[in-house]
Amino acid sequence: MTALKKTTFTVALFLSLAGFGQHNSFLSRLADSALRLTHNSVVYDPAYYTIGYPNGDVPAGRGVCTDVIIRAYRKVGIDLQKEVHTDMKTHFHLYPKIWGLKQPDKNIDHRRVPNLMIYFERAGAQQAIGNKASDYLPGDVVCWDLGKGVTHIGLVSKLKSADGKRHLIIHNIGAGQVVEDCLQSFTIIGHYRYLPSII
Repeated sequence: MTALKKTTFTVALFLSLAGFGQHNSFLSRLADSALRLTHNSVVYDPAYYTIGYPNGDVPAGRGVCTDVIIRAYRKVGIDLQKEVHTDMKTHFHLYPKIWGLKQPDKNIDHRRVPNLMIYFERAGAQQAIGNKASDYLPGDVVCWDLGKGVTHIGLVSKLKSADGKRHLIIHNIGAGQVVEDCLQSFTIIGHYRYLPSII
């Protein structure tokens, strides 16, 4: 290998490792942000709220599973309300129509699991749905099918289960924003690692 090729390879490797380090740092901060949400008392509330845009949120003591994801990402500088709404304005036909909407609604679109799944897929964040718990890393977003058309979403934490085999999940399935050992309690239908486009 010539000196020039060695230098080019070294620089490429360094940049690749630097990017990997940045990704890990972001996902670590995201997982920490989600965990901090569990310190807040939240009542499960699926009601429709008229909220501000961008950076709108339902009342602090209210929320559903998607609000855990929205709030965690906001703490690290990403407003999924704005991101989803912007994409839906241009590509509305690609999103589910199960709510009878004829146009985007910035108050609710980002708070619906199927919409987040489509957005993450379109953003290139989709990961393989593995059978091994070790496939799911801190900062990953996971979606489940609870049956009868009900979907759910949560974020993988850094904390491990009592047997050390699984990361715990930060979610709100009715008891508020909590951290629980439930990764494989339901049928997984989505696995995403959504990172900011700048890194």
